[in-house]
Amino acid sequence: MTKYLISFPGEAMMIPEGEFQAVADAAHAVIEEAKQAGVYVFGGGINEDVAPVRVSGDGAIQPGTYPGHTVPNGGYTVLELPSREAAIEWASKIAVACRCPQELREFQYDPAS
Repeated sequence: MTKYLISFPGEAMMIPEGEFQAVADAAHAVIEEAKQAGVYVFGGGINEDVAPVRVSGDGAIQPGTYPGHTVPNGGYTVLELPSREAAIEWASKIAVACRCPQELREFQYDPAS
């Protein structure tokens, strides 16, 4: 089984006024479906009210991200699935629920994880 990251940037969600709850309910239903199917690993959104920092090996903290890197935002879901085709199916379900296209990325296999 391979882990896949399904995500979207916050600005991709263009929810008409008054429809946020319907989108939230649809997204939660897909996550519940993934849990029931036994493929759910993790999901959540980046808290955009908390600024990112970089922490070095000695514990020193620098504000912001790496130079030239954009601040990640939006929603993220990690699923463990048997194939890329299955990942595309789940990404499509999430796209429908969130009303925006999803990025799909595959995590590299790490035998220690």
